This record gives sequence, C-alpha cells and structure tokens, in this order.
Amino acid sequence: MSIRGVIVDLDGTILDSTWVWTKIDHDFLGQRGFDVPPDYSQAIISMGFQDVAKYTIERFHLEETVEEVMAQWNAMACEAYANAVNLKQGTKELLFWLREQGIKVGIATSNSAALFVPCLLHHGIYECFHSYTETGDVKRGKEYPDVYIKEAEKIGCRPEECVVLEDIIPALRGARSGGFVTVGVREEKWKYGEEEFAGSCDFVVSELLETIPIIEQMSAADRVS
Repeated sequence: MSIRGVIVDLDGTILDSTWVWTKIDHDFLGQRGFDVPPDYSQAIISMGFQDVAKYTIERFHLEETVEEVMAQWNAMACEAYANAVNLKQGTKELLFWLREQGIKVGIATSNSAALFVPCLLHHGIYECFHSYTETGDVKRGKEYPDVYIKEAEKIGCRPEECVVLEDIIPALRGARSGGFVTVGVREEKWKYGEEEFAGSCDFVVSELLETIPIIEQMSAADRVS
C-alpha cells in the first residue's frame, strides 16, 4: 500500500535533543541530593511528561507536586529548545521531500508544545507538519499505539498507510502493534543492537534520508501489485 502519511517522534529522532533531558535529570536530581540511577532513563523512556513527573516524585520521595516538577523541567528546558537544540542530519531534506510528494507529516511526542513549537519555528520547519499529538492527549504511553492512532486520524490515514519514525524500542513496538510501518532511527544515546531492532520494527536507518528509498520502494511495490 502506498504511504500517505508519516508520523515522526521529535526527541532523538528529528531533534538532536536527548542531551537536554540528560542534563536536566542530572541538575534536577543533583539539586535534591541524588545521583541519576543507571536505570532511570530506561524506566521513563516511553512515559508521557506527566507520568515521568509522577514516577520521579514517587521514586525519590519528593515533596513537590506533579505540576511543580513539570514547571521546573519546562523552565530548565525552555531556553535550550528555543536556542540550542539542533535538527538531526537530513531532517529538513526529508521533510521537504515528503511535502513535494504530497505526504502529510504529523508529530507524536512525549514533549510539550511549549517547548517544541519554538524549536520548530526557529529551524523553519513548523509549517512542514500537518498536526501533532502529545502522549498527554491519550491514556497510555508510547509502548501502546494510542498516540500514533490519534495522530493518524488527524492526518487522515489508516495505520497501514503511515510510516512511524522513532528512536526508542518501546515506542517502535507500540506503533507496530497498531499496524503502522515502523522505521527505527538510530540514536547514539540508546546503544541498541541489531537484535533489539530486528524484533521491534520493519526497517532501521542510521540517517533520516535513508527513509526516502524505503517509502519509494513501498510505493513502487504497490504500483506493480
């Protein structure tokens, strides 16, 4: 089936931004007398923003409210996203190519619009996106297909007509369980091996532009069939 839509994750997939959250984790917990546990990043990797705040409060027995923690994280991240977060290589070229093909692009993210919208505007790509859905807009995190299904509805595509680009294994599995074509985008921070990708997604790319021949191949196969 020809691809009519592409749904992209932001952090680690098209935005080179995982360093922001690593720094926030160290600074936030360090200010409260804690080191970042080795398993912390993996524990929160597919959670929505609010769920991460709840988890952090419970794990470290913090007295702050969820709203207070989220507000502090937002304040810490705001300047970085507006001025210091860069696009991953090939992002603009891929987005412009998709627009030329008439393929709608949506966003499925655990991030918040207050952070990512200024970043997308700063890099001149905000208009490349049809719509976005945050994990806070659905009941479950990215290990389930909910956020991708909701965003596919917004761009007017069935799951099998959509490619999902993600950098984390739980999210790839979640999207795949919903019937989406899944492309794993390698992100150095996660250090996933071939076997982890093999059982979690349909394709793996090291660079975003490698997605173009995948979409072209699928469309060509559909025309032949």
